Amino acid sequence: MNWTTILAEEARSNSILRLDDLAYRYHIQEIVARNALRRYETRGLVEHIANKVYINRLNQNFSPRELVNILRPDSYVSLESALVDYGVTSQSPAILTCITTGYPKVFRSSSLTISYRKISKELFWGFEEKRTRYNTYHIALPEKALLDWIYLSRQEGLPTPVDEINIKFLNHRKLREFAEKFPRTVQEVVNQVLLDHAVAA
Repeated sequence: MNWTTILAEEARSNSILRLDDLAYRYHIQEIVARNALRRYETRGLVEHIANKVYINRLNQNFSPRELVNILRPDSYVSLESALVDYGVTSQSPAILTCITTGYPKVFRSSSLTISYRKISKELFWGFEEKRTRYNTYHIALPEKALLDWIYLSRQEGLPTPVDEINIKFLNHRKLREFAEKFPRTVQEVVNQVLLDHAVAA
């Protein structure tokens, strides 16, 4: 098999390679496909991310968000990564931050880091689906991303520097409604943020 040709062909329709999918479609054993991908990884043409998941570097349009719901189907982009998308904060994180109902985990490779932080099933809501060039992923609504950030920061005893938040990009009514589903400590932070904004205005 000419794996250079295979990778080039696969790159025309996707930036992600799934080991089991390749083995099935090309009628080969997974160990054969894995050994081939390992060889091409040393040449920088593919990048191993997780069990049976690789980035095809022959595709120039790869986005880390292609991986969000492949690595964790029950997850969505949130916290700082979502907030910067909406202009709510200018503090762009070095990693892609996500929420999941499963085990928390950090996936690292030479080119990216994706962090999944756990939240209860009762708080797993408030996101929408968006498209990348080849796949889809889930991302929190801006109000939910802020609430997730406040909630998890307080859970971990970390400060919540809300003075960095640009609240004009948030729907204040929706923020209050969403906050009612969170613990009182989160609601208190939200009320203070809204009060400070009203006074400043």
